[in-house]
Amino acid sequence: MHKFPITKTGYDSLKEKLRVLQQVERPKVVVALAEARSHGDLSENAEYESAKEKQSYLDSKIREIENKLANAEIIEVDKSKIDIGQVAFGAYVSIKELGTGRVVSYLIVGEEEANLDNGRISITSPLARELIGCRKGDVIELEARKAIKEYEVVEISYDRIPK
Repeated sequence: MHKFPITKTGYDSLKEKLRVLQQVERPKVVVALAEARSHGDLSENAEYESAKEKQSYLDSKIREIENKLANAEIIEVDKSKIDIGQVAFGAYVSIKELGTGRVVSYLIVGEEEANLDNGRISITSPLARELIGCRKGDVIELEARKAIKEYEVVEISYDRIPK
């Protein structure tokens, strides 16, 4: 498996998710399995089957997160080593749609932490790929719903969310 970029915050969030699955959710399922077994005939025990399915799902999710953590490459933005006037991983970017004047802001993060509702876009998304390397004032074109839209980079920050 290849390494994938993630912020320290995203990595810590994944670790916490794993901790909850291993130390909270899985023990609950083990208790549910033991209780279901105590009811006797397992061949017709819906509680037992349900608990087994949940255990299988949790074990799979735990393995998936463990693999992600093992292959994560934490990227911390060191402003002394990057051109802070250029869009890169970890940048907050405000862009203005030239057709409407509407301004939106995004934080460019790893795939695991992307959440459009929270203004976090994946480094692998078409928008982020277009923005990487841009400077304030640059214009990009992006195809959206069979139409080409133009966006101007209006602010780049590595310290705060742009206005």
